[in-house]
Amino acid sequence: MSLYTISQASEEVALTPHTLRYYEKEGLLPNVKKDSGGRRNYQEDDIQRIGFIKCLKGTGMSLKQIKEYGNLYAQGKQKFQERNAMLEAHREKILLEIKIQKKYLKIVEAKIEMKI
Repeated sequence: MSLYTISQASEEVALTPHTLRYYEKEGLLPNVKKDSGGRRNYQEDDIQRIGFIKCLKGTGMSLKQIKEYGNLYAQGKQKFQERNAMLEAHREKILLEIKIQKKYLKIVEAKIEMKI
């Protein structure tokens, strides 16, 4: 089992130590272990969870919604349908945003082609 210090975890997930501490404080990373000196020891599961948080945040999900998803996940299989519904709704928002961005990209490309 690999353990990461906060500096190592920060480097691994490309987030600042401050952000990791903030996520922990906000309940997005509720189970980060600490050693006898109080130093954080991130495990592989924590690293994967942070990656998923980055994915959701990067695609527009709020930290409040991400925390809600994490709380549902922590409740196990009985909350699967609620979790899945959240992800399906989020996927629809992502797909709509992609459609809008593709439209904007075409406009930008048309301007480039004009060479004015």
